[in-house]
Amino acid sequence: MRLRILEAAKKEFAAHGLAGARVDRIAAAAGANKRMLYYHVGNKDDLYLAVLEGAYEKIRTEERGLELEHLEPCAAIERLIEFTWHYFIRNPEFLALLNTENVAGAKNLKRSTKVKSMHSPFVEMIRTVVDRGVKRGDFPVAVDPVQLYISIAGMSFFYLGNSATLSVIFGRDLLKKDARDARLSHMVALVLAALTGRSVADFAAGATSRSAAAEIRTI
Repeated sequence: MRLRILEAAKKEFAAHGLAGARVDRIAAAAGANKRMLYYHVGNKDDLYLAVLEGAYEKIRTEERGLELEHLEPCAAIERLIEFTWHYFIRNPEFLALLNTENVAGAKNLKRSTKVKSMHSPFVEMIRTVVDRGVKRGDFPVAVDPVQLYISIAGMSFFYLGNSATLSVIFGRDLLKKDARDARLSHMVALVLAALTGRSVADFAAGATSRSAAAEIRTI
């Protein structure tokens, strides 16, 4: 029952925000009543926070499953970019929840006792990849893993979150498959060029040629 309530609440909050969401609709969608809802998750604010925490836990869990530590540094960063991009596309409710909470100044997220601890292992995973890249000579300098992730997420988030207006402004459908594929290739090329100090053109063909990168590194 709790899982059904949280899933229904995620859709309701994503569609209507915290202020516009209605507990009656959440309960009905979950096949519960308001009394059961309050018993399982508490009041509306508590329910919203539980949804936020669940949303962050889901993406952090899937990120840990990427096993970036088993990949060469450039390949690991490319996988992280690809995952972040496709995760945002698959989970539009997550982006909607982030927008809602940012408008609120993160006042609800500040009440969480769980979210910060979820992010620490993920940041360390990125730091390990970057440090390996520096030791191998792939990356000239070590970058802040938090800044790196924010840049990766930001490039995906802005594009997808503003695709409707950007499509009108630039006269192209930015959500068509070829446009999405081009965007992903562009992001990979930009980030890997920044990390390696090489030209964007070296990565602009799309999927990274790790063998070619290794040859260039040894010249």
